[in-house]
Amino acid sequence: MPLDPPTNYGVVLFPGFQALDVFGPLDVLNILSRHRKLTLSILASSLDPVSTKHGFTSSPTSNFGESVMPTHTFTKPPEDLEVLLVPGGFGTRDEQEMGAVRPFIKDCYPKLRYLLTVCTGSAVVARTGILDGKKATSNKKSWARATAQGPNVEWVPKARWVVDGNIWTSSGITAGMDLIYAFVGQVYSQEVAEDIANASEYERHLDPSDDPFAEVWKAGA
Repeated sequence: MPLDPPTNYGVVLFPGFQALDVFGPLDVLNILSRHRKLTLSILASSLDPVSTKHGFTSSPTSNFGESVMPTHTFTKPPEDLEVLLVPGGFGTRDEQEMGAVRPFIKDCYPKLRYLLTVCTGSAVVARTGILDGKKATSNKKSWARATAQGPNVEWVPKARWVVDGNIWTSSGITAGMDLIYAFVGQVYSQEVAEDIANASEYERHLDPSDDPFAEVWKAGA
């Protein structure tokens, strides 16, 4: 007998996360939550606001970014998480921050039904060993750096998104939108995914191998 679709979602945040990696997929789930019972937990190293800005990437003359309030810390997560979303962004290069993120993901994964990554979020997960022996993809502009984090991963250079078991990984930034629509289509229904896409006026990439940016950035060359 098939399991009911998941209801409890979590998203990992850290300073310098890429906004669309998070807000793109979450807005699809926001719309889904109008019709189905869903809960969202926002996890970070503390309960302080987490900004899209990061000190070593932001221009010193800019004061531009968004902050999100976490609901839980990595040390006190909810016990009923079913789906975890891991974004990318320049903050993934901060080893001190990732030193808190990676152990949480590694500990959490065996309890999850699904693990989703967007952009260089897959590089973060790769460092935990979870992706060893599995197919995955990542941001094509940062391909060399991302794939170096997981030498035992079967990296797929030409892919908008990749599914291997209960792990879904996407290419860079906007590809997270296509990943989440594909996920909703498989886990809930294609009709639900199509309805949300039409309501959002979003033209989906339906072929996971349709990845023009692999050629643009010479990923895997």
